[in-house]
Amino acid sequence: MRELLLIGIGTGNPEHVTLAGVRAMRTADLILIPRKGPDKADLADLRHQICASALEGAATRIVEFDLPVRDASGDYRTGVDAWHDAIAAAWGAAIEQHPEARTVALLIWGDPSLYDSSLRIAARIPELRVKVIPGITALQALTAAHAIAVNEIGAPFIVTTGRQLRGQGWPAGVDTVAVMLDGSCSFQALDPEGIDIWWGAYLGMAEEMLISGPLAERSAQILSERTEARANHGWIMDIYLLRRRR
Repeated sequence: MRELLLIGIGTGNPEHVTLAGVRAMRTADLILIPRKGPDKADLADLRHQICASALEGAATRIVEFDLPVRDASGDYRTGVDAWHDAIAAAWGAAIEQHPEARTVALLIWGDPSLYDSSLRIAARIPELRVKVIPGITALQALTAAHAIAVNEIGAPFIVTTGRQLRGQGWPAGVDTVAVMLDGSCSFQALDPEGIDIWWGAYLGMAEEMLISGPLAERSAQILSERTEARANHGWIMDIYLLRRRR
């Protein structure tokens, strides 16, 4: 049985890769790097930079493959399931093109355990034995960049998505909410009074952007700078933490 390594690589900084991650990359026979189209070529380039930093002198091969695009025209869950099926097929096809590779690795942004579907996709390929090498999450990178704790003393917090924040509002029972996968800046749906925000994009990279302060005062700035950055780079990865003042 072949082994599939899902290696968490943090948020784009080669120094985010743990020693265990570097070791796994160097012992892999093959690393697969997805291509997401010309407007997101930087994402593949970042993975290549990480490989160049970790693989000097190693025999590991690097192969690119095309990643399917999600059809967002219909029901969300149905579209995601079909997309994951297509990605699993793409992974399988890329792996089968290299029968000599017994250990194959994929480099996962952040960590495979937190709002990433790599494990669910890998489960669609039962002939692979999956091993996870954890990485630094976007939430860790955000709180480190702002030098804040994610929780208040003895208090819980919730990690959720922009879709959930828009649809359900502020989660019950918590004063702190971390929001991921939000291409719509869903904090706009909240009453900003009494809420602080810590926002970050391109965390750990040379392009890192950080904004914090009262949501009422920072919302327009985040919207403007986020739009400009996405236009300049063709893509953006961002995350933010919201906290109600007591």
